[in-house]
Amino acid sequence: MTVPEASSDATTEANKPALVMGASGFLGGHITRQLCEAGRQVRVMLRDTSDTRALDGLNVQRFIGDINDTESMQAAMKDVGTVFYNVVDTRSWLTDPAPLYRTNVDGLKQVVHTAKKMGVSRFVFTSSMVTLARYAGSPASEEADFDWWHEAPAYVKSRVEAEQFVLNQYMTEDFPAVVICVANTYGPNDYQPTPHGNALWQAARGKGAALDCGIPTVDIRDAATAALLAEQRGRLGERYAIVNEFVLQPTFCALAAQVLGKEPPKTIPIWQAYTFATVAELINRLRGIRDSKFCRSSIFLSKAFGPMSHTKAAQELGWRPRPLEETVTDTIKSYQILHGGNIGGQTY
Repeated sequence: MTVPEASSDATTEANKPALVMGASGFLGGHITRQLCEAGRQVRVMLRDTSDTRALDGLNVQRFIGDINDTESMQAAMKDVGTVFYNVVDTRSWLTDPAPLYRTNVDGLKQVVHTAKKMGVSRFVFTSSMVTLARYAGSPASEEADFDWWHEAPAYVKSRVEAEQFVLNQYMTEDFPAVVICVANTYGPNDYQPTPHGNALWQAARGKGAALDCGIPTVDIRDAATAALLAEQRGRLGERYAIVNEFVLQPTFCALAAQVLGKEPPKTIPIWQAYTFATVAELINRLRGIRDSKFCRSSIFLSKAFGPMSHTKAAQELGWRPRPLEETVTDTIKSYQILHGGNIGGQTY
């Protein structure tokens, strides 16, 4: 992908070190790699327990710390031009939302406070497609305000509050933030793996099941490119929907199965999935299990989103995502190398 010419301010920042927070994650790892490939000075902030396979072989300066440790953040941000922020708790299935707010909202506030104190002049904040409106027309875009608070589970509310805090910091204190609202990411080097990535891998092997609904998707490499473009070309205080194709789950799973020459998994109606999830929640409650990824909240989020538009990102950032088929093929081939048959039918 050709990167458009940077603004003069962004060019100045590109001469300073860039800090990637959440660099050991799926998107953070790809952002780090693309920064290194661009010849940038790159710092990463990690916890001492982080899985750093995504950073192997990259020329980066590592800082050990935490978003609740101001001293470690100040050390990592010293003389930094841009912070790429990718720290998030995605456990939408938690029955107690406190950990979600502790990381996604309270932790973010501490990071922003530190960034302002350290004089950071670009803050690229990775938000989510879940912050986009559901009822303001189709395809959805970043131009409409969030409009489904009464339906939203705690995870979504924590993401909305986080995004609104960042944008409000720009409006009230000129905090130099740009927001990217990223769809479900797929692509190579999904080391952990992500739950939705693992689901696609199982589908490629003819296992699992597809729901009769659709999902907005984006290649992880294109999402990382969008973050770099947002730094260079994004307007401060703006958000950009980083989403490629909306695809029906059965079609998506069939594409994945085709890569390995397997029969696609069966399709389950949404109502049936809700019934299974309700029963599973009841059984788990009787067994004293509080949190399970298979729950009604997860089913709701599986069907909550329709087509989305990336027109603004295309026009203002010059963002051009690759074809979905390329993403699916590269995803499955990468899973073959990274995981083989070792993750089997487990849920991650």
